[in-house]
Amino acid sequence: MTEEPTVVAVIDDDQSIRDALGRLFETVALKAELFGSVDEYLRASKSRPANCIVLDVRLPGPSGLDFQTQLARANNRTPIVFITAHADIPMSVRAMKAGAIEFLTKPFRHQELLDAVRNGIERDRSRRAEVQALADLQSRLASLTPRERQIMTFLAEGRITKQIAGEIGISAMTVRIHRNQVISKMGARSTADLVRMADKLGLPSSKGRAD
Repeated sequence: MTEEPTVVAVIDDDQSIRDALGRLFETVALKAELFGSVDEYLRASKSRPANCIVLDVRLPGPSGLDFQTQLARANNRTPIVFITAHADIPMSVRAMKAGAIEFLTKPFRHQELLDAVRNGIERDRSRRAEVQALADLQSRLASLTPRERQIMTFLAEGRITKQIAGEIGISAMTVRIHRNQVISKMGARSTADLVRMADKLGLPSSKGRAD
């Protein structure tokens, strides 16, 4: 499968600025999609969300700051780089506290914008990789039988083989067989690795050792 291109969304109601930024991103091999308002972006982003948003503060309809709040409420963590010709300190502080990558005042240096966007793209890649890794773990967890999941939970709690065997009334050998199956299905390198996976999945875990 080919990797999807990195997309930078530019949301600015000034067409000349949109076009200029589109050309700028083309010079560094970044795909830019240009929008005059938040509503335009939302209609288009349903099929292909951006990896970073270059967002004007003052826009027709929802403002850039309002849109940032809207994204946060939806748990959408797409990185945002603000650009504006009408900046003030409270505005920039609000944007940065809410997680903006950068807050640039027009006219800004092209390199400043490119550096901020690259930073945003790297953050987005890391976030998407974390989301995918968790989804993979959840898929592996779903492949376990009820007994194997029970064994994994006990291992995550730090129970040793004899304890688990006594708790559920099976032999220690059977516990070891289930444990090996769990480790294999989860793609873990060891029981300790399995405990770390359980922690990421939110399964009960505590300090302990499984033999």
